[in-house]
Amino acid sequence: MLLAAFNWLDGWLFGDRADSRSPVGMVLRVLRYPYALLRDLLRGQINLHAMGLVYATLLSLIPLVAFSFAILKVFGAHRDLEPIIYEFFRPLGDAATDLTRRIMEFADNVSTGIVGAVGFALLLWTLISTIKKVEDSFNFVWSVQQARGIGRRITEYAALLIIGPLLLVAFIGLSHVALDSSAAQWARELPLMNRIFAWGISLSPYVVVTAMFTALYMFVPNTRVALLPALIGGLTAGILWAAVGKVFTAMVVYTTRLTIVYAGFAIIIAALLWTYLGWLILLVGARLSFYIQNRNYLRLGLVEIRLSAEEMERLALKIMYLVARSHTKGTARWSVQTLSDELGMPGIAIAQSVVGLEQARLITATGDDVLLPARDIGHITLTEILNVARSQKSGHLTAGGKTVPAVDRITEQLEAAWRSTCADRTLRDLVDEHG
Repeated sequence: MLLAAFNWLDGWLFGDRADSRSPVGMVLRVLRYPYALLRDLLRGQINLHAMGLVYATLLSLIPLVAFSFAILKVFGAHRDLEPIIYEFFRPLGDAATDLTRRIMEFADNVSTGIVGAVGFALLLWTLISTIKKVEDSFNFVWSVQQARGIGRRITEYAALLIIGPLLLVAFIGLSHVALDSSAAQWARELPLMNRIFAWGISLSPYVVVTAMFTALYMFVPNTRVALLPALIGGLTAGILWAAVGKVFTAMVVYTTRLTIVYAGFAIIIAALLWTYLGWLILLVGARLSFYIQNRNYLRLGLVEIRLSAEEMERLALKIMYLVARSHTKGTARWSVQTLSDELGMPGIAIAQSVVGLEQARLITATGDDVLLPARDIGHITLTEILNVARSQKSGHLTAGGKTVPAVDRITEQLEAAWRSTCADRTLRDLVDEHG
């Protein structure tokens, strides 16, 4: 029943009427986004990543606060973390104050060296591994096949851990200075401006959350994310955070009457549930920013792409040919996204093939995701390219090795035929013949 409903919606939202320029077509094109997000949620993969991040959060929350505490203590701004932590737990109602106080106490104990050097190193390792899990989840949502290298990971994670808390506290400090300035005090004496100030202060937590989400969407995935898609995703996630938080607060107030069932575990269960909802909202916003930047994925969604052996060989040759031709003739360079548009294939299929070609050192990607031949195209044979495509793992176990003479003979003949066709021909020969 559910599958039939989705098939009907798929035909309606991606049919000819949706591609028209009429008002109905515009509405249908906008509805594609919530439809795609709901479909992805029902498939369950985003939910699983959110659940995994709940566990990671429980392990890393104290190390994260302690590390930020130690950095900000140098500037005498460590107490500015308290309202930020409280804001995260605020939907838990009255328990938020107690949880915030306890976390600050734990973080203060860690930062003053009570746990010792070995314990602090263990907490730091937990924190780094958690950030890696967050990156993996964002890469999954963004259909990125390759994570950051170890060098980039260390430098960028360190920058995030050191600069992130400083920027956040600096933003809060500048906001306080602006609100306490003489101009702000004068403006508050005006009734209209006083209302605007009160309205702005009430919205400021959501503005901070939206800004944080936008920054995460831009910098965490191992790919180039444009500002507008990240901002739309961050704004949507911020609105969801506020709306779900209010509903959750009301639910927590109601469940306090059920402590006879949950006893002292009620707050723990509420904290776990809110953490899960928070990560789910964050990943949904990331997926929306992905769809805004990659509209050709809206119909496909989060599905695993499995190409046949023939399709993988053909795709690898096409990628290498286009990249080599543009390199030789000095025309516009190719990226995974532009290759996807040119070849009419999902970007994830292109990315999988590119990763295999990169590992074989046939192709390389620059810092701005431009693809270039990894070496002289006159020294790259067509046989090498086809061997890379044929050897990409499918994820299945290799079949048993018992020989069947009749089958072995025909496969040997086929192998000899394609190798004879390629012979010693190189990628340069292919470009020169058809360029």
